[in-house]
Amino acid sequence: MTKKILLSAVVASSLVIAAEPNLKKDDALVTHTELGYIETQGNTETKTFNLEAKATKGWEKHIFHLLFDGQYAEDKGIESKNKFFTELEYDYEFTDRFAFDYLVGYKEDKFSAFDSQFYTGPGAKYKAIMTKNHNLSLEGNILYSIDEIMQERTLAGEVVNYPYPSGSIVSKPSETDDYAAFRAKAVYGWQMLDNLKFDQELSYRSSFEDTDKYFVFSKSALSSKISDIFSAGISYKVDYVNEAGEKDNTDTTLTFNLIMDY
Repeated sequence: MTKKILLSAVVASSLVIAAEPNLKKDDALVTHTELGYIETQGNTETKTFNLEAKATKGWEKHIFHLLFDGQYAEDKGIESKNKFFTELEYDYEFTDRFAFDYLVGYKEDKFSAFDSQFYTGPGAKYKAIMTKNHNLSLEGNILYSIDEIMQERTLAGEVVNYPYPSGSIVSKPSETDDYAAFRAKAVYGWQMLDNLKFDQELSYRSSFEDTDKYFVFSKSALSSKISDIFSAGISYKVDYVNEAGEKDNTDTTLTFNLIMDY
């Protein structure tokens, strides 16, 4: 029920943003979409799809940011990746550089140690660098986090991982962990040339009580303008989970994308 409520709120917010008429220039809806797809047939039968979409809408000092990032892959009809996360942020700008921030985030990854993760809390943003070619934004939030840890087992009690073996009947006893946490984030942009840009995002989220429970996310990207709206880009994402159980700690994604900015 919590998942449905959260996703409904995100969708509703995005519809409100898209429907706003008579926008001021400074309050215009700004969107950024990255799309990649690969399909192979013959000796290999694979499908890989990734989508990253961002939308920003302002009303004077009030700014909303919506993010969706997802990847899905199949190998001979069997899922090999199924992951997405979404974030909704609200900013109230006190000055051009400093703003109050409130964050709501949700993540699902069927192949990780966590079935789902939810986090929310207030914070602040500071634009440390604002020049023609360089921009650096620093963020910090105090969070309430809920992690849902699933331990899939067969009826015989054997532990199995997704995707489940053919014919197996799996029970999912869940374990919920809620805790106080914080997140620090830096976003850097460098306009290298008129039609070439480098972007770097780095975030660190951790529990206050258990310092071994932390998560690191990094995205490095290069994009080149094709037209006023379209660009071609390459991005490399690193998703690190310190307490991953029997799973790998690091999950990486390299993508080549068609980008649309509007």
